Amino acid sequence: MATPLLASQPQLAHHDARPQLAHKPGRATLVLFFGLLLAGLAYSTWSLKQDVSASGTVITTVTPFLLLGLALLIALGFEFVNGFHDTANAVATVIYTHSLPAPVAVVWSGLCNFLGVLLSSGAVAFGIIALLPVELILQVGSSAGFAMVFALLLAAIIWNLGTWWLGLPASSSHTLIGSIIGVGVANALMHGRDGTSGVDWAQASKVGYALLFSPLIGFACAALLLVALRALVKRKALYQAPQGQTPPPWWIRGVLILTCTGVSFAHGSNDGQKGMGLIMLILVGTLPMAYALNKTMPNEQALQFSAIAEVTRQALVRSAPQAAPADPRQVLTRFISQPKASPQLVPALAALTGMIGQQVKGYGSLKRVPAEAMANVRNDMYLTSEAIRLIEKNQLVAFDSDTRSHVQLFKTQLDDATRYIPLWVKVAVAIALGLGTMVGWRRIVVTVGEKIGKTHLSYAQGASAELVAMCTIGAADLFGLPVSTTHVLSSGVAGTMVANGSGIQRRTLVNLLMAWVLTLPAAMLLAGSLYWLLSHIF
Repeated sequence: MATPLLASQPQLAHHDARPQLAHKPGRATLVLFFGLLLAGLAYSTWSLKQDVSASGTVITTVTPFLLLGLALLIALGFEFVNGFHDTANAVATVIYTHSLPAPVAVVWSGLCNFLGVLLSSGAVAFGIIALLPVELILQVGSSAGFAMVFALLLAAIIWNLGTWWLGLPASSSHTLIGSIIGVGVANALMHGRDGTSGVDWAQASKVGYALLFSPLIGFACAALLLVALRALVKRKALYQAPQGQTPPPWWIRGVLILTCTGVSFAHGSNDGQKGMGLIMLILVGTLPMAYALNKTMPNEQALQFSAIAEVTRQALVRSAPQAAPADPRQVLTRFISQPKASPQLVPALAALTGMIGQQVKGYGSLKRVPAEAMANVRNDMYLTSEAIRLIEKNQLVAFDSDTRSHVQLFKTQLDDATRYIPLWVKVAVAIALGLGTMVGWRRIVVTVGEKIGKTHLSYAQGASAELVAMCTIGAADLFGLPVSTTHVLSSGVAGTMVANGSGIQRRTLVNLLMAWVLTLPAAMLLAGSLYWLLSHIF
């Protein structure tokens, strides 16, 4: 295995305190690993078959399924790489403080990632999708849609593998978002538009601020927490490197294991959703008859949906009594691409709201929507929901309180019908991310544990960095913001080194900052180039 192109091994105090990392998995571990992998593939395949059969679709060609299989493998491959690239940060502190042996730590972290994905909210998944160009989302089953999905996933995987090979704790979140922006800019330029029109920059800025400030929060809060701990707990051994392979006192060991658990769980619940969102985009594009709409919605809720749509339409008509445009879809599509209010905006929104309500009422429930109409109904719902979101966000229309409440309630109904994640998708992503945690973790673990500070990580430093990372990532998940486990934890470790007076290895710090700065433009360039290439192939 090649040596990472980073700083040479530091002259750390207590060389005998380095953990044992050269552990080879036994036969039972390998059997369990591949058994879970095959079980996940089998369950996903069976679930796909059941969903397609339940939709009543007659299969006449295998081409969509071949494209779907390839896209799903690439999406799950991204989550697998994300597992061993990012989650190594969660286990570095427990390994280097000898709180857990390395094999136990990575298996435990993998399990916590698995549970984090299964119990995630889904808010981050659809926040990521909102960054994509609207015309590509509406045509995700077309050749351009497939080029988009393949380009951004392949670009993210290539950059993640490259930074992992160099032992750089770069951000998978940062990489994926850069890839999405690159595709959006390339798509706009290829259609003769200004590159800035290809991305929802307001949403991108929101995500960018989260990625920018979360490392600074990690650095400052971890440093302050260590200072507070030194003032409150007067045990000198907590602030020194471990002696040999001695584990920490039971209570600090418990804190370290708890925070490792929390970071792993938070990583699964946050990062796992990015893969889920992209997989849902793939499923909607290839099998709209089965996945375009949430068919688990009860029939009575569908009737309620129709009633709310009609009340909302009437409220919108009262607020803007102008005649509806001939093509309300075109008006809303143009508005979402460039959110500027026009006299036709509210009448178009009212017209499409009424059309959606009549469609659902005519079919009786979402389950009865014909396969050939499924994608169009979903696109109408997506257009309406996004238009409402942008109107409210930018305060472009001054609705009265009654109209505003009806519009907000209708948007909730639209999102319930379109923004859902089947259980098998969660299981597949959970297995990919959980198993990825157990592979290739050593490179990043060594960087975090040995190459950030000039001294060995102490018990108190590990606990402070992990606790801050756990809280920061958990809070971001609640607000639907994608943050980087890598950036938060690495900056937290650096903050504790500064607070402890240990010092930081300048060369490693420069490499980390370069990875932080270059990830976004590199991912944009990679994804944009791949999108251009694949658009000419498909």
